[in-house]
Amino acid sequence: MKKTGKLYLIPTSLSKRPLKDELKKSNLDIIREIKYYIVETPKIARAHLKDMGIVLQELDMRILDEHSKKEDIPFLLEPLIQGNKVGLMSDAGTPAIADPGSILVRECHKLGIKVVPMVGPSSIVLALMASGQNGQSFVFHGYLPRNPEKRKRRIKSIEKDSARKRQSQIFIEAPYRNKKLIKDVLRVCKPNTDFTIAVDITGEKEYINTMSIGEWRKSKEIKSLDIPTIYILQGR
Repeated sequence: MKKTGKLYLIPTSLSKRPLKDELKKSNLDIIREIKYYIVETPKIARAHLKDMGIVLQELDMRILDEHSKKEDIPFLLEPLIQGNKVGLMSDAGTPAIADPGSILVRECHKLGIKVVPMVGPSSIVLALMASGQNGQSFVFHGYLPRNPEKRKRRIKSIEKDSARKRQSQIFIEAPYRNKKLIKDVLRVCKPNTDFTIAVDITGEKEYINTMSIGEWRKSKEIKSLDIPTIYILQGR
């Protein structure tokens, strides 16, 4: 049977910290040996790798992003099928979570290609850890609808489910829509619902706080939100 390669899931920095400061030495040693990468944005991936002294010109870098199609997968799998080590990297944080890399991972399992997750920062997990919300039962929803009315209805549905199931409900938004999202949450949710805002986790502007909706409505603590933010809702 022909030997296949391994797919390494490489977490990247959530802020501007170098990759060498985020990962274990044993993982860094493996990364320095990898010549094939599947990335979301090559420019960002190269910046992550450059500080480690990796010769960028020697790398084969292929793209897997939100615009990738199912027909692109065979091209991405080629180095793995040929027996090479391949690194999968997201622009920020953990690959294959809220990230198109999960498609590739699933195909690797189908083909019997070993998938190796590396330890590193995940904004979703770090936000939940620091929120004080329910870490025993939680749901991640990704992005909410762009349409204002649909978004409000979705928020109400999430709040209702979280109260009924006693679950933390986690979601995200594009930075330029953060203010609109928070405004909708404060407008439609019940005063006793708990709401976490986690901004720029591990970065210079890091801010994580949990209060009830009623408390948030009175608060002046909401910071500038034109940067990546995680939200957690828990109805009562």
